[in-house]
Amino acid sequence: MDLKLDPSRDDLPLMANTSHILVKHYVLDLNVDFESQIIEGSIVLFFESGNRFEKQSGSTKETCQSESSEACRFRTPEPCHSPGTDTRTFSPKTGYNDFAICGKGEKDTSGKDGNHDNPEQASGISSSKYCCDTGNHRNEEFLLVLDCCDLSVLKVEEVDVAAVPGIEKFTRSPKLTVVSEELRNQIVHELVTLPADRWREQLDYYAGCSQAPGCGELLFDTDTWSLQIRKTGAHTATDFPHAIRIRYSTKPQGRSVTWTSDQSGRPCVYTMGSPINNRALFPCQEPPVAMSTWQATVRAAASFVVLMSGENSAKPTQLQEGCTSWHYYVTMPMPASTFTIAVGSWTEMKPEICSPKDLAAERSLSPSETDSRYVGICGHVEYPCRFQNPSATTQEIIPHRVFAPLCLQGACRETLLHLIPLCLSAAYSVLGTHPFSRLDILIVPANFPSLGMASPHIIFLSQSVLTGTSHLCGTRLCHEIAHAWFGLAIGARDWTEEWLSEGFATHLEDVFWAAAQQLAPHEAQEQQELKACLRWLRLQDEVRNSPQEMQVLRPNKEKTGHVSDSGSSVIKHGLNPEKVFMQVHYLKGYFLLRFLAQRLGDETYFAFLRKYVHTFHGQLILSQDFLQLLLENIPEEERLELSVENIFRDWLESSGIPQPLQRERQARAECGLARQVSAEVEKWIRVNRRPRKRKRREAEEVFEKLLPDQLVLLLEHLLEQKTLTARTLHSLEKTYHLPQQDAEVRHRWCELIVKHKYTKAYKDVERFLQEDQAMGVYLYGELMLREDARQQQVARRCFELTKEQMDRSSAEVVAEMLL
Repeated sequence: MDLKLDPSRDDLPLMANTSHILVKHYVLDLNVDFESQIIEGSIVLFFESGNRFEKQSGSTKETCQSESSEACRFRTPEPCHSPGTDTRTFSPKTGYNDFAICGKGEKDTSGKDGNHDNPEQASGISSSKYCCDTGNHRNEEFLLVLDCCDLSVLKVEEVDVAAVPGIEKFTRSPKLTVVSEELRNQIVHELVTLPADRWREQLDYYAGCSQAPGCGELLFDTDTWSLQIRKTGAHTATDFPHAIRIRYSTKPQGRSVTWTSDQSGRPCVYTMGSPINNRALFPCQEPPVAMSTWQATVRAAASFVVLMSGENSAKPTQLQEGCTSWHYYVTMPMPASTFTIAVGSWTEMKPEICSPKDLAAERSLSPSETDSRYVGICGHVEYPCRFQNPSATTQEIIPHRVFAPLCLQGACRETLLHLIPLCLSAAYSVLGTHPFSRLDILIVPANFPSLGMASPHIIFLSQSVLTGTSHLCGTRLCHEIAHAWFGLAIGARDWTEEWLSEGFATHLEDVFWAAAQQLAPHEAQEQQELKACLRWLRLQDEVRNSPQEMQVLRPNKEKTGHVSDSGSSVIKHGLNPEKVFMQVHYLKGYFLLRFLAQRLGDETYFAFLRKYVHTFHGQLILSQDFLQLLLENIPEEERLELSVENIFRDWLESSGIPQPLQRERQARAECGLARQVSAEVEKWIRVNRRPRKRKRREAEEVFEKLLPDQLVLLLEHLLEQKTLTARTLHSLEKTYHLPQQDAEVRHRWCELIVKHKYTKAYKDVERFLQEDQAMGVYLYGELMLREDARQQQVARRCFELTKEQMDRSSAEVVAEMLL
């Protein structure tokens, strides 16, 4: 993949002015319409401002600059009544009577820039050109900027929180006779700063406020990347309303959600970890510093299941006939980018046998069980924290549910269900307290662009992990479970430092999986050395075939974590479609942590890792925070050349292979499992050299049984051979039953098929490209590079069959390959 880098296309802007004002809580009230492929409803945002925000709030010069040369234009509000939610069902042409929806839904025909073609007709608000020129002091009002893309914003209004019954308890007055902006903002301030032990009361009042009437529409406008809101006369963030309601709808082609069909052919929609995160699902503050909580009510047809990032295992509430409502909430503040939703006709998979031990380990815990004796030991803002809960700290296995399309029920039972308690228990044995109280696991549609994705309380897994043995499923499950600690409970303050999430998860997946298998120490070490060998080969390949600037783990160097005065920033290469397929942050991060573990020794390193988790959970960090804490825990005489500066230089701020890693790999002897593979490779080379007619006395080669990772390494080595005969390839296929192996093995098998034009097995390549889309993009490139007409025909035919459902980034990359 040799895509030209374009900074204007590749860099992702984070527009929200988080230095002025921060969202503390979101309340979403949404309807999912599968006929129009739209999610519509409202979102209420609760803000907190402070003295530190006041300094720059008087000027809108920086945030008002649109991508076009035009001045910002704002819609002038007129009094209007918000339409009530109506209900209808699908028209008969859909053919699915049980796909009735709740809420409105017409095909969206608004313009690409997020504005309706006719805003007066679309929202009942007249339009007025309102210039943001900061030289005109009449108009120097505070401008709220939210990250927003591919949304149709219909109305923005201030919420009259003072109208909520009982809300006067948050004021100094027993009766609210005169309601001012200052009083409303005081109420919101008291609400968002309630102590953690009043979390349920807080959620109830958030819900009440979200249903309160509006008390004045606000001026707003949208451009490609943002929603900009102002209130006439509000000149600072403190003056600006601290509770606002935005009525909006998504667009069918919005980039935060994917509308598709599951493996049983039923419609579904889900957030798939888009490069633009959730800004095309709801207006929000994307910068990770905007840590917030949320609650959401989602209505859908009764045949659908709604899954979401939430602490509660939601059950449907029956509304009118054919429509149900689902409610989820989160009390741990996290970036809005971690919010995840999936709606589909999923079936819950329950284990046929559940031991009393598992039931005891899974006892559901409520945040209200927090023991006040432990309050104050954490470094994060106050919330109901499991690390302060004595019962949670002894819970090896958190409650979990598994959902999948009905047609994959058998595969889930056979491969996945029994692994979950093993992997959760293994993770607990290494790191201790699970940061989240429960877990849903969903097998997502075939177009999901990776093998897995972790979000708070929910993991998405690709169907590709369900084939072959349990090895790939187990390792991927362990990887995603590790993200509960690294990536979610501890997040990167600068998104360019992905290694703080992916490097840790990659390193720990091996440790968790060894514990889940209950391997003896020498067996665990052998498997981990074999994995390191495979990752070393992958890293070398990636460094050879990727742009140097995209191989750097800390690309902003000394400016890492810096933002503009408003809080806006740019994520380098954040929109580059090639970046999705790169693993440099996984691999170099993994090798750095492996290097540090070897220097400290496993016992010392993992004791430190538990300290790191306890120190920084619930917070955002930079690389230096981790490294400084690490070095503080190493006696000075044992540090040798270890320093933050040296690690930055050798590992994080340079492209290519880190020098310490290069030296270590050159000096390292081959592990036993890798030596066994080398012996098998020699046998296959001998088989390949034999003439078609052999002497009768010549002995047949006897091949050893290999582990899945050994099979991957074997095929990697055989890919280095210039030629393999069709006879050899046929023998390989029969010996190891390659079409029935896991996706990692089958991927290498497909590479061999393409390289040696083994036409009898082209069906395996076609199957892989259609069923394993998370891993198939590279194969398209191989098929086209060979300049073989039949192989190119295979590539084009498979793309035609899958492109409408394929993930957008994947489709862009493949389309460029096929040109």
